[in-house]
Amino acid sequence: MDSIDLEVLHACNAWLRAGHACEYVTVVRTWGSSPRPVGATMAIRADGTVVGSVSGGCIEDDLIAAVRERGITRSKPEVITYGISADEAHRFGLPCGGTIQLVVEPLGAHSRIDALLALAQRRVLTRRTLDLDSGAVDLAEGHADEQLRIDDGRLVSIHGPRLRMLIIGAGQLSQFLAQIAVGLEYQVTVCDPREEYRGSWTLPGVQVVHTMPDDQVLAMKLDSRSAVIALTHDPKLDDLALMEALKTDAFYVGAIGSRANNARRRERLREFDLSAEQIDKLHGPIGIYIGSKTPYEIAVSILAELTAVKNGVPLPLQISVEAGKAMAGQPATEAPPDALAA
Repeated sequence: MDSIDLEVLHACNAWLRAGHACEYVTVVRTWGSSPRPVGATMAIRADGTVVGSVSGGCIEDDLIAAVRERGITRSKPEVITYGISADEAHRFGLPCGGTIQLVVEPLGAHSRIDALLALAQRRVLTRRTLDLDSGAVDLAEGHADEQLRIDDGRLVSIHGPRLRMLIIGAGQLSQFLAQIAVGLEYQVTVCDPREEYRGSWTLPGVQVVHTMPDDQVLAMKLDSRSAVIALTHDPKLDDLALMEALKTDAFYVGAIGSRANNARRRERLREFDLSAEQIDKLHGPIGIYIGSKTPYEIAVSILAELTAVKNGVPLPLQISVEAGKAMAGQPATEAPPDALAA
């Protein structure tokens, strides 16, 4: 599963190889309410075919109409702003007061889309610098804390897996969780030293390692753009890894299990050299309560909570797994590993 960013770049590359004229459109600034965030992209071909989105539909329609009427005539990048006036906001379907600024870039061999995709396939975080006067492109190593910016006649965008996720355990739930996480632009590593799980992994684009989980945590040098999720139900594998992960700046560290099992896990962690503040960082039971019963639904539940934590959004207690089950009259008991209930 490709991220939206990669899907758009793949479309651009395929069109260029087939000899089609096309443009690459990037949201570079927004004011007030806007339907798509900074960094959202789309590609538009000379016949009006589009991949991706910059507004949810209305601005795309305007860009498509212009291309169908005049073709792709730009010879260098252009900055376009929509939604300055109330009339424009209404015309283009922007929320009241919303304004969105785009860079529309005509593509060619000089755009280096093929080189950018090659780096993306190697999971390399890349900084792409576009000269707005000439259309020339420079590619260099990016850094996880960099953001898209437009200044001094340049558009600087970051491509690749800035977020990292370590999943402990290679079972069925891990595969569903990893599949969705890749689409959310995480660089995913799955760690499981157990022999019986070594031949069961089939998901491409995910690194699978068979070292001890605590060694993998140390090797990855987790930072504030990293998440760790323990799914084995085996304290021998989970606890030591969680102990090391809780000492790092990882924005999310969680373990699956019931309220009772998580209470016992916290008691075990107190026996290690962890502070009360570090133990309090542990999420568990993980996920939000959506009545999930299948591994795919549980993966959605877990990633919903993780995404809220990443975005700094506090979640009300009422939607926690523990509270949700209580309100639904369900016991907060441990589920079998192959029938986990979030």
